[in-house]
Amino acid sequence: MTLDVRLREWLLDSDPAVRWQVERDLLDADPAEWQATRRRVATEGFGSRLLALQDDDGQWAGGSFFPAGFFDGPEADEPGQPWVATTWVLKDLREWGVEASALEDTAEKLDRNSRWDYGDLPYWGGEVDVCINSYTLASGAWLGADVAALRDWFPAHRLADGGWNCEAEEGDSVRSSFHSTLNALRGMLAYEQLTGDGRLREARHGGEEYLLCRRLMFRAGTGERVGEFVTRFVYPSRHRYSVLVALDHFREVSLYEGSPPDPRLADAVAAVRAARQPDGRWLQTAPLAGRTWFDVDAAEGEPSRWLTLIGTRVLDWWDAASRAPIAPGVDRVRPSG
Repeated sequence: MTLDVRLREWLLDSDPAVRWQVERDLLDADPAEWQATRRRVATEGFGSRLLALQDDDGQWAGGSFFPAGFFDGPEADEPGQPWVATTWVLKDLREWGVEASALEDTAEKLDRNSRWDYGDLPYWGGEVDVCINSYTLASGAWLGADVAALRDWFPAHRLADGGWNCEAEEGDSVRSSFHSTLNALRGMLAYEQLTGDGRLREARHGGEEYLLCRRLMFRAGTGERVGEFVTRFVYPSRHRYSVLVALDHFREVSLYEGSPPDPRLADAVAAVRAARQPDGRWLQTAPLAGRTWFDVDAAEGEPSRWLTLIGTRVLDWWDAASRAPIAPGVDRVRPSG
């Protein structure tokens, strides 16, 4: 998609965490340009603000996944959960493009000082929840922590249908979850990209096949849509699945591995395209309930720079592949509406 001048300027008039990705993914800027913008994330805007909120012991809000004192305070009875503790902050900083060097000795501090709410387990060893473990795997790889044991956890806890489910460790489910599976896939891909270690690729490909067989949004048995959440686009998405987040993952895989888009993504692409407004933007839906350090995107019903960045790059990737010459033995993607 060729951005019109107004949309281009609106996207560029944003925090460096958004802007460098607009420059790289939508405007094909010279690497020196977007890399310079990316370096600004640690020194101004969202990234700088989060870094300044870090505790002396390496944590944020005094806790690993929940803030200190959460379970004994009034916040425990409120809707949602707080998004201010260490795991969520590291996830944001990494995805916004902050260089690991900006966090200095955070990995060592967390190794010494941070324990999981579940079982008082050490931070870089992870715990039993696949989503938490996926964030920790990626953050550990980013910061240079030893996450070898956690890396091996993922293939060992994959379910028989090919994916993962956060409820499986409690014995509550033997079926995979769209949410849990996508979080596992994103964590494993980030780990491989950051370390060059491909030992999780087979398990990741199997989990990706779980989603592809369901065309990212339908039940395998009945073909019915799994829920309205699949087309509820929100930023930050936290742990929440949507076809937009899933497509952004498959785009990243395609670019990383040099593979064409899978035709089974077409229905999800059509859903993303249908949500685009006539002016080329996507609207924010209701943000997930819970305390945050500060707002990083638009209010509900307003145009979202983050969603517009992600939606545009997904459609650009799909449409470019649809126009590309067909290589021998490769199926062209289907039109997506």
